[in-house]
Amino acid sequence: MVRALVGRIDAVLVQAVIAAALSFAHIHDLAAAAGQDGWKAWAYPISVDLLLVAAWRRLRTGDTGKAAGWCWFLIALTASLGANVATAGLLDMNDVPTWLRILVAG
Repeated sequence: MVRALVGRIDAVLVQAVIAAALSFAHIHDLAAAAGQDGWKAWAYPISVDLLLVAAWRRLRTGDTGKAAGWCWFLIALTASLGANVATAGLLDMNDVPTWLRILVAG
């Protein structure tokens, strides 16, 4: 029983690490394509991931600030999923639309 549980946790952890790495790369690639070069392109995925961590902690601790936690979570989730979809071939990464450049910079 314990061995099966440990095996399941390990598989879930491996899947989570893979998903996080891919999401990190997609956010970086989208930021770079939108004109954020150098350290700025790396700052975007770091900030999104940290926002997810902050939201998770806010939602797990206490009753105060749950609305803010959900807001942060939804913003970070939208940024992550949006980057994943945009880099899946739906967006020409060599010709990013102006509205998306503005959104990324914002």
